Formats: sequence, structure tokens, C-alpha cells
Amino acid sequence: MMVMETTFLKSILDNDFYKFTMQHAVIKLFPKAKVRYAFINRGKHKFPSGFADLLRKSVDAMADLRLTKEEKNYLSHYCPYLDPTYLDFLQGYNYDPSEVHITQEGSDIKVTIEGFWYRTILWEVPLMALISELFYKANHLIRLNDEAVKNQTKSKVDNYNKLGVSVLEFGTRRRHSYDVHNLVNETLHTFGGNSFIGTSNVHFAMTNNKRPLGTHAHEWFMFHAAQYGFKMANLISLEHWTQVYGGDLGIALTDTYTTEIFFHQFDKKYSKLFDGVRHDSGDPVEFAQKVIQHYTKMGIDAKSKTIVFSDSLNFDKVKIISDFCKDKIKMSFGIGTNFTNDVGLPSMNMVIKLVETKPDHSHWQGVVKLSDEKNKNTGTPEMIALAKEVLGIKS
Repeated sequence: MMVMETTFLKSILDNDFYKFTMQHAVIKLFPKAKVRYAFINRGKHKFPSGFADLLRKSVDAMADLRLTKEEKNYLSHYCPYLDPTYLDFLQGYNYDPSEVHITQEGSDIKVTIEGFWYRTILWEVPLMALISELFYKANHLIRLNDEAVKNQTKSKVDNYNKLGVSVLEFGTRRRHSYDVHNLVNETLHTFGGNSFIGTSNVHFAMTNNKRPLGTHAHEWFMFHAAQYGFKMANLISLEHWTQVYGGDLGIALTDTYTTEIFFHQFDKKYSKLFDGVRHDSGDPVEFAQKVIQHYTKMGIDAKSKTIVFSDSLNFDKVKIISDFCKDKIKMSFGIGTNFTNDVGLPSMNMVIKLVETKPDHSHWQGVVKLSDEKNKNTGTPEMIALAKEVLGIKS
């Protein structure tokens, strides 16, 4: 019989920053919208008997998390674009575990989330972090010791310093554990030099007295497609983002409906207004070429813009990308699992994705993501086919 080892989050800010920035925007613009999310086990991982009960206990415990006064003051200081009214809301916010449904059949688990978008938007990242940590605990898998993790992380950031690139820690969702995540951030903070510029995890950003990093995720664009149609999704998503944040948080995600479609719609206004773009799928060097060509076509100096690369990065990939981009465009690298789950064990391959939305005055409908990598598409075959037809995507 499995030994019941569970784990609990220590802070409501133990989450990626883009979840809070999107929540702030959703409260302003779509307070009545409802959504459904689902866990997708891409790696076909086998969960031991009783795993759903472990996860249920961890999720139920999240109801007790509250934003502390110290955390609120931190957000107010480092994130002035978040309205005081939002920070007051967040101080009164609590997770509602009834929004999360967890079942297990054999070695498979099913996890879904349903409720108002402004409330449920915070679940995805911490849920994935809990699933990952509990998976290793429940299977009694032994990781590298703390000293080895520290030395390995120091060696990585030393190499990034020698390469002269900026790196960010983006590894909350598939981290091995809170303890490893904490150790990695402490090491990066201590030995990061000029390379380490921060983390997307708000709790660890606060712990190390840094500004949290991030803007928006695919779900922002996916919801807009359901509300306004596939052809208008990118443009209205960007317009609403600038409506809420002006010129702040100006890195745009490009691949919700393929990068090619995005750059057809990323006109001169937005190309100038946004500081740059984020790469999350497809060949990174080809992407960089497209970005540079786009800015040149718009009469914009590409050297004034930034690409944030964030797709399954390690040092070898970063070096290839850096060698190409050097002296052409500014760049930074969001490194996830390679920082937070490189502990001598296979990392998990899983996601939690937005699958359905119910915009105000509408009905439930499926949502679609058309990645630059076909195996990353999400949505029903029928909805994917419809999106491709509407957008004129032939492949």
C-alpha cells in the first residue's frame, strides 16, 4: 500500500505572474465569463493507487491561502500597473476547491476546473506543480541531493554568464518540488551575475526581492477567439491588453493561431507599442528570422525589440539561438524544467489547458490553439478544422 505523503502550497503567490496579470484584466473586461480547463497527460504517466486522494487533500488545503499584508505591499511596490482595487480583491480572494474535480480510474487521473474565469484562472499553475511533486513522492523516486542540485544550477548559470545572455526561471508548472524550486532560485540569485534577471514565480521573486516577470498566456487569445471570432482574436487580444496596461507588460505571445497568422495582424501600431514577442513553439531560429524580417518591413529597428524564447530550452539550444540573434535583436531565455526539474529523474510531460468557454450572453463552446508544432494543437478535430478554414491555414 502506498505511503500517504502529501504536500501543501506555502503562499498564494506561488504561481506564475501571468496568471495574476490576466486575472486583473479579466476582472476588468470579462467578469461574467465562465471557463473549463482540463488536465492533459501528454507523457502517459501512470499514477499509483490513491493518487487522486492525495491531490484532493492538497487542493482542499489551498482554500486556507490568503494574500498577506507583506505580499500585498510587495505587489504594490513592484507592480504599479496592478490597480489598488485589484490588490484589495486579491487580498480577499480565496481558492474554492469545489471548482476542481479530480477522479482516478486505475493509473489514470482526470482533473477538470470549472467556474468564473476571473476566479479559476489561478488554478492551472499550482495544480500542475502539485501533481508533479506528488507524483515523485507517491512513487518514492529519489532525486539528486541538495548539494548536487545547487552545483548543477551554479554550473548552468556560469555557462550562461560566459555566453553573455539573459535568462529567466520559468519552471513552476513542472518543477520537481517546492524545495528544489526554492534551492534553484536561491542559487540563481546568488551566482546569477548579469545573466539571471528573475523568475516568473511571484513568491520566489518576492523572496529574492526581484520584480516578477511575465505578461499573458495562450488562454488570453483562445478566449478572445471564442468571444470575437478567430480572425479578430489576435488584434482584439492585443488591443484589450494595451487598454488595461498601456505600454507596460509589452511582450506579446505569437503562436496561439500560428506565428504566420499573428504577424499578418501585428500591424505597425502594435509592433511599435509592444516591446517584443515571445517564442513558445516551432523552430526558434526560423522564428527569429521571421521576427527580424517583420520589424524591418515595418520600418522598425529590430535591435530595439526583444524576443523572449521559452520553448523547452537548455544550454545547447540557447547557444544556437544566441549565436544567430547576436547583434540582430535583443533576446532573453525563459528556462523551465531544465532549471527546476533536472534532478536525475525523468520530468513530467503534462499540461492543463483551457478547453471550453462561456462568454457573457453566450453558450459553452470549445476553444482552439493552433501551435507552430502540430502536436501542440488543442481543441476538438472539428473546431481545429473550422479555425484553419476561417484563418486560411491549409496544412
